[in-house]
Amino acid sequence: MPREYSSGETQRRGPITKAGHSRPRWLLIQAARSILRCRPPAAEALWAWALRIATRRGKHVAVVALARRLAGILYALLRDGTVYAPRRPAALPDPVAALRA
Repeated sequence: MPREYSSGETQRRGPITKAGHSRPRWLLIQAARSILRCRPPAAEALWAWALRIATRRGKHVAVVALARRLAGILYALLRDGTVYAPRRPAALPDPVAALRA
């Protein structure tokens, strides 16, 4: 269950809690790892976002952050009854340059 504490224009996003079954959390983490490892074209914007986090905070933190974002996307899709339409990132980071830094 992803948390969010909002007040006015400030958004503070919390962690994925351990409430409920562990299987959906495990599946979200596996999906996040797959996105970071395989770089699917449909999830290019999510991959770029997670790569920026990985360069700043580390790969494990980026995986959990991406899993949390996937949980939010899935919740919005179920709530609204819509189909996922990915956004294209403005400028994609060079993965080789990010690894060298």
